[in-house]
Amino acid sequence: MALILCLETATTNCSVGIARDGKLLTLKEDNSKNYSHAEKLHVFINEALSEAGISAEDLDAIAVSKGPGSYTGLRIGVSSAKGLCYSLDIPLISVPTLDLLAHKLKGEQGIFVSMLDARRMEVYSAIYDAKFNQLRDTEAQILEETSFTPYLESSTVHFIGNGVAKFEAICNHPNAVFHKEQYPSAKEMAEIAELKHQKSDTEDVAYFEPYYLKDFIAG
Repeated sequence: MALILCLETATTNCSVGIARDGKLLTLKEDNSKNYSHAEKLHVFINEALSEAGISAEDLDAIAVSKGPGSYTGLRIGVSSAKGLCYSLDIPLISVPTLDLLAHKLKGEQGIFVSMLDARRMEVYSAIYDAKFNQLRDTEAQILEETSFTPYLESSTVHFIGNGVAKFEAICNHPNAVFHKEQYPSAKEMAEIAELKHQKSDTEDVAYFEPYYLKDFIAG
């Protein structure tokens, strides 16, 4: 059992949570249209610690969203997490960003497709069953009308994330359920991070890098 600081910065949602034994104690978030991570991440960390009535020295681990997602957002989150792990001498836990999105569908039945907006008709996507077993590798995917037809023909498919509107515009299959404008959050990280901590599934703080999936393109 552990006290874990959870950081999610892969999208516009700057999200900080503190969890004890996999249960969320406090959550601080700002999902404005513009990225606010550089200004608000450390403010939220301090506020979350204060609200939870603990100090940084009480933490047992830091969990961070590993990507894919925004290049700059991921860099800020991972750099902050690594810095805290170094200074506090505690382990670093990474959580795939698309896993967090899928866990927002807990309690639903069928197949889950996590989908983050990339460029034009492209998304970062991953596919899961209702027990969150990954059915297909994470991809940078150009959306087409037939992109998920094999899954749609066999089951209800829940599409979730800020890339969903792109697919909804070209998909009219009756088995498709769209959960639009949903963002990964530290809220869903609490339980996943606790399970990883129990299994000592941690990262090498010196060498860990975010999972960008694609090379950075300045624009």
